[in-house]
Amino acid sequence: MPPTSPHIGYAAMLEQFHPTEIIELSTHAERNGFAGTMAADRFQPWVPRQGHASFVWNVLGALGQTTSGDLGTGMTVPTFRWHPAMVAQASATLEAMYPGRHWLGIGSGEAIDEHVTGAYWPETAERINRMFEAVDVINKLFTASAAGRDAKHSGTFFKLESSRLWTMPDAPPPILVATSGPVTAKRAGRVVDGLIVDGAPIEKIAALLDRFDEGAREVGKDPSRSLKVLRLHLSWAPTAGEAMTNAITEWPNGGMRFPRSDIRSPFEFEQLARLVRAEDFEGRMLVSEQPDAHRAHIQRYLDLGFDRIYLHNAGRNQREWIDVFARDVLPALTR
Repeated sequence: MPPTSPHIGYAAMLEQFHPTEIIELSTHAERNGFAGTMAADRFQPWVPRQGHASFVWNVLGALGQTTSGDLGTGMTVPTFRWHPAMVAQASATLEAMYPGRHWLGIGSGEAIDEHVTGAYWPETAERINRMFEAVDVINKLFTASAAGRDAKHSGTFFKLESSRLWTMPDAPPPILVATSGPVTAKRAGRVVDGLIVDGAPIEKIAALLDRFDEGAREVGKDPSRSLKVLRLHLSWAPTAGEAMTNAITEWPNGGMRFPRSDIRSPFEFEQLARLVRAEDFEGRMLVSEQPDAHRAHIQRYLDLGFDRIYLHNAGRNQREWIDVFARDVLPALTR
């Protein structure tokens, strides 16, 4: 079979740019060969320097008017700030407005976004259980509403009284779960339509994909029909020094080798980010001035079997990066 052009999208970082600039950058990316946009539901930036945290559903709704590619939430958390019914309504509305373009990416959450309502912040196992129960609630609403019926739910963490979504698309959007652990990946394979992985060492990601496929096969699903999505962080600039400076100052997350799910404040995160050094990015996030190094790096993930990869360049040099990658990287990638 001859190689085909892969689906390489733009990761719109709502924590780094004003929403009107996000719309301009995402539109510019699509015009230059990027396919679709992925944006996370953030309430705060990671560090104050990033400077923004606009509302993902507003931004994706506006992007539907200025672009023609897919619109993915990578990720939203229907367990603390949001009841699953609200996320189901937002997702169904977006898909009804832009049929066939939206996928719903769900995660288990991090305290920096989710603690703001003042609720108890649980341990990882409970957060994951909450996430999967939320998926159950959303699926019930999608299924019942599409059939013109009410849905109900009474579970460990959530209740849903008899209700339905009154605005529904012809077909509900696929639901994807974000995971960084093998147990969650296997569980996701059993119950959802796809997997989201945030940039991580390639050996770890290969194991996550295997466990997801294993879970899918256990319930009689064909893993090849699942949607596998990667958000890949990188830092490119015209010189190696600029690329590293951008990584350290704009996206220290990429070099952090310790858990961050319990950090609650961008100012606290900023203090920890001061510990990040250039060598901390090794094996975690590619920092290079060479487009071909980035091409080879992205190709390795495509070869693992990802259906869609959304690229995030750490620096503020977004237009320059989009133009360089459109010319020197995207055309050379294959599936």
